[in-house]
Amino acid sequence: MPRTAAPPARTSARTSARTPPPAAPPVARRVADSDRRRTSASVILRSVLEHGPVARSTLARLTGLSPASVTDHCARLAGLGLIREAAVPRRSNGVGRPHVPVDLDDSRLVLGGVHVAVPYTTVSLLDLRGRVVARRELRHRSLEPSEVLARAADGLGALLGEAPDRLALGAGVAVGGWVDRDSGTVVEHPLLGWRDVPVREIVAGRSGLAVQVDGHARALVNAERMFGRARGSRSVLQLFVGNVVDAAFATNDEVHHGPRSQAGAIAHLPLAGGTEPCDCGRVGCLQAELSERTLCRRATAAGVIDRVNPMHVLAAADAGDPVAVRLLRERARMVGRAVGLLLDVLNPERVVVTEVGVLFREDCLAALRDEVGAGRADCVLPASFGDSVLAVAGGAVALDVLYRDPLRASEAGDTVRDTAPS
Repeated sequence: MPRTAAPPARTSARTSARTPPPAAPPVARRVADSDRRRTSASVILRSVLEHGPVARSTLARLTGLSPASVTDHCARLAGLGLIREAAVPRRSNGVGRPHVPVDLDDSRLVLGGVHVAVPYTTVSLLDLRGRVVARRELRHRSLEPSEVLARAADGLGALLGEAPDRLALGAGVAVGGWVDRDSGTVVEHPLLGWRDVPVREIVAGRSGLAVQVDGHARALVNAERMFGRARGSRSVLQLFVGNVVDAAFATNDEVHHGPRSQAGAIAHLPLAGGTEPCDCGRVGCLQAELSERTLCRRATAAGVIDRVNPMHVLAAADAGDPVAVRLLRERARMVGRAVGLLLDVLNPERVVVTEVGVLFREDCLAALRDEVGAGRADCVLPASFGDSVLAVAGGAVALDVLYRDPLRASEAGDTVRDTAPS
């Protein structure tokens, strides 16, 4: 009989099930472990910001991490200068070993901030709690981007020189218009006349700091979520009304950027009742109607002020000028109309408005809320930072990056400082 080949061996399902899956490559495991460490470090640092001074055992309960992991991460964050043990240990119910709480170490590290507005640049230093340590306004000599940004970098250096006990971990730059966060570029800012300006490259090269760049509305929505009145809110809309009018929207701790960070461009949304002609050829666009330039032009035409400065309109209203009061209230009502439109579309839990009248006058806030309507008025809040709002904006860009990834941000700051020219 002819010989036949032996049938192929069969592997039973039971045998196959016992076969272990192939091990992940060592590099992939290291990357996954590194990502987990960074995520855990972020969760702990944010919990210390929110609850500190706080015991490590409480951090373990709040974060779901093991006590050993919390202890390890706290040691790492303390080594980076981000947290420290609080001065006075606390006992649990007055018995047992004392719990030594940890808190943010806001005594030494700072983040630099740059906010580029149309008439001037604000440079600042912020501590780890988002508080302004120092600030300065630099009036523009020209709008040529390399000069504006070089002066901003030099201004940061001057502030740091006046605070020798402070160490800069990095810097953030906030600008209006279309800002691409990933590339650190101002893609377009019509009022400044900027297009495709490599902001991060210029400021980092001049200052020797690790630099992050974002739009100012997105910077402020992050500041409100971390340090302001919107803390703990599940969804927040930030409306910025200055010379530039734009918005930012955050849900569940994430700010929506969109492709190339174009989200929040609302300058040309039509505003019902608007009469101001816009450069686009239409009438009643949001930015044309609400811009501080429009407010100042109307105030100048009415004889209220003789300089293009919205703070002078505010001062005139505070001094009792009825025309200035009327102009500010009318503007607040139109801002309320814009807020109502955005509420209809996005339905956020909180709306934070940065506008000069709403920031400093209760009657303007009341006019805005009246326009929004009684059913939704309580969700509308003025910005948390008063006259420091622009000083906070730039630093908030860098603070957001720090709190999202404290290990990587700290390492980046160390690398830049080690390689920066003297």
